[in-house]
Amino acid sequence: MVNEFEIKKQICDIGKRIYDRNMVAANDGNISVKLNDNEFLCTPTGVSKGFMTPEYICKVDAKGNVIQANAGFKPSSEIKMHMRVYEKRPDVGSVVHAHPVYATSFAIAGIPLTQPIMPEAVIALGCVPIAEYGTPSTMEIPDAVEKYLPYFDAVLLESHGALTYSTDLLSAYMKMESVEFYAQLLYQSKLLGGPKEFDKEQVAKLYEIRRKMGLPGKHPANLCQNKGEMNCHNCGGSCTCDAPKANTSADADLVASVTKQVMEQLGLK
Repeated sequence: MVNEFEIKKQICDIGKRIYDRNMVAANDGNISVKLNDNEFLCTPTGVSKGFMTPEYICKVDAKGNVIQANAGFKPSSEIKMHMRVYEKRPDVGSVVHAHPVYATSFAIAGIPLTQPIMPEAVIALGCVPIAEYGTPSTMEIPDAVEKYLPYFDAVLLESHGALTYSTDLLSAYMKMESVEFYAQLLYQSKLLGGPKEFDKEQVAKLYEIRRKMGLPGKHPANLCQNKGEMNCHNCGGSCTCDAPKANTSADADLVASVTKQVMEQLGLK
C-alpha cells in the first residue's frame, strides 16, 4: 500500500502537470485524494499547483475540517465540492478541478461537451454536462454539481472550469486531459465548418465496446440505451433528468432487455 508521503508527492506531480499544460494559472485549481472514509489529502489554498512540495499538502476529514496542515497552509476553499463528490460517489478515490483553456471556454459559453466526434471520447469519457453557476468557495457549487454525479465522471462548471473524478489520482487527472483534448478538437472542428458526428448506430457500437471492456465509473452507455431513438451523445445530454434510478429490479430488467436488443442488432448475441 502506498504511504501518505508518496501520495503527497503524486499530488505535487499532478499539480505540476496541470500547471505545465496550461490547465491552471497562478494559484488556480485543486486536487484531492481519498485515504479512507474519513481522511483525505488535498492541495492548499493560495499556492501555485506547479510549485508544490509534499509539505504543502493538507489532510482533512469528510466534513472538510483540518486534521493536519503545516504552518502557513490551509485546505483549498473548494474542498466542499470535493467532499460532495466523495459523499455521492463511494467509488471515487480522487478529484481534480482545473481551468483548462478550451473546456473552460465551453463552460463560459454555456456549451456542454456532448457531440460524439471521436471514438476514444465516447468510450472512455462519455458526455460532459454543465453544472449551473455557483459562487466559488460556497455551497452553491457542490449543490449545483450534485445532480450530475450519479451519471457522469466529468462536469463543466458554468463560467468556472472543469471537474473530473475517478478511482485514483492518475485516472482522475487523465479524465481532465481527455476533457480538454475533446474540447479542443470540438472547437477546432467547428472552425473548419463543423464536426461530423457519429450517428446513433455508431454510438451504440462504441457504448457496447465500453460495456465489454468493463471500464469503471459512470457513463451514458449504462443509462440511456432506451431513450427512444436517442442517447446522451445524440440528445445533448438532455436525458439526464430522466436517467433511471439505480438498484431496482425493474431497472435491472429494463437494462438487460435493452442490452440484449443492442447486442442482437450488433451481431454480438
